Amino acid sequence: MTSTLQPVAVAEVGKRPGRWLALSVLVLAVLLVAVDATVLGLATPFISEDLKPSGTQLLWIGDVYSFVIAGLLVSMGSLGDRIGRKKLLLVGATAFGLISVLNAYAKTPELMILARALLGVAGATLMPATLALIRNIFHDRRERSLAIGVWGAAASGGAAVGPMAGGFLLEHFWWGSVFLINLPVMVVLVLVGIKLLPESRNPHPGPWDLTSVGLSLVGVIGVVYAVKETATHGLSWEPMSVGLLGAAALYGFVRRQLAMLVPLLDMRLFRNRGFSAAVFADLLTVFGLSGLVFFLSQYLQLVQGRPPFEAGLAELPAAIGAVGAGLIAGSVARRYSVRAVVSGGLTAVGLALGTLTLLSQSTGYPLLGGALLVVGVGAGFSFTVTADVILGGVPKEQAGAASAVSETAYELGAALGIALLGSIVTGVYRDFAAPAGTPAAAHESLGGAVETAAGLPAETSEVLLSAARQSFVDGLTLAAGIGAAVLLATATAVWFLLRGQKLESAGEKGAPL
Repeated sequence: MTSTLQPVAVAEVGKRPGRWLALSVLVLAVLLVAVDATVLGLATPFISEDLKPSGTQLLWIGDVYSFVIAGLLVSMGSLGDRIGRKKLLLVGATAFGLISVLNAYAKTPELMILARALLGVAGATLMPATLALIRNIFHDRRERSLAIGVWGAAASGGAAVGPMAGGFLLEHFWWGSVFLINLPVMVVLVLVGIKLLPESRNPHPGPWDLTSVGLSLVGVIGVVYAVKETATHGLSWEPMSVGLLGAAALYGFVRRQLAMLVPLLDMRLFRNRGFSAAVFADLLTVFGLSGLVFFLSQYLQLVQGRPPFEAGLAELPAAIGAVGAGLIAGSVARRYSVRAVVSGGLTAVGLALGTLTLLSQSTGYPLLGGALLVVGVGAGFSFTVTADVILGGVPKEQAGAASAVSETAYELGAALGIALLGSIVTGVYRDFAAPAGTPAAAHESLGGAVETAAGLPAETSEVLLSAARQSFVDGLTLAAGIGAAVLLATATAVWFLLRGQKLESAGEKGAPL
């Protein structure tokens, strides 16, 4: 690998000088988002104790970021294609850092939900811009595969750095400090990015259609909100109405894109079977994993009693596995096949999630750590190769829109997964049998039960905590089982959908649409 990263003569066709330094800036942007996503899970017990959100508000704090970012990713990716991806990335990174301060100093659950939503607006500018810039900086196919692997490894590395850094901060400072670590990353990114990143945009952009932006935002948020509320409270007129409104908005969005001469999102991208299959795989993979990801930190801290830093270290095997797999995924896919790597990776993740159905309050770390390592390796192979398939199948002028579709699938899968699987965990948890006179807050969240128990007599406190923790573990293992089934079904579908799909070698043209 070392030789791949050595300087290449400027005369080499299609190889931009300084491209690897430019990649380092994009890595910082990925770290910014990855760290923020992971520290929230560690901070959730502290946020729950301090802000005292209801169970529903806690889920909103966890998933409103994904709702907003999923609704805006396509629009922001298309905007970057028009005004310049470097410009959008730097503006978005600045906003992301500043809004992180609002997250840190939120004093009420409502303000925290608003701050997370605003962070989603800023976050929607970052990920599509980074992938689109990789598509335009690295013209050599093999170098681009390696760059995507580094990009994915940075996301996984951020997932490792986030819990450890967050755990250290939570043990020494208040929970808001975990959001302030975004600021130094943002400052370095902007200052270095101004000098190192090349600007790129679509040379023949159409107008940025605000009607399409509104339709996509209303559509995605409406549908996801309906799913979330139905999963939490059952069928009722309000979520059904909002869901129908969202579906109608998405239908209108698709019709409008097909009718426009220069659409916000070229729907013809989905005619490419490899592109569509990769997007489908990403969405369902994240969906299956999201319940575990969102509730794992609570399990480690509130059920097993680990301090935040130790909980962060406990999640490290997943990141190590993903980093290692991501760096070699492109080479492995070329040696064997795209479908073997993606389907095999998803199968490994599904089997690992299946083993987590065996979790109990006293499960030893070898089972958990081994399962997380396998999850990381499988996800690292799958996500890296699907990203390469998506970027390699479109013209570079549409890289922003294509990247945005990929990221939308990721965020939509996370939002739906937290909404559905999270609601399952919460629903199972609420039914535990508590001692007489236990406040309702104990049934809202495990953090609420821990806080309630602190004010009760020792014997009553122990009964309450034992029942609450067991109920939480029951919900978590059920979510892991459902996630395992989703991943294994997706692996089977992908085996057929990616039949004949290949990663192109250096010098080959992009796949026609």
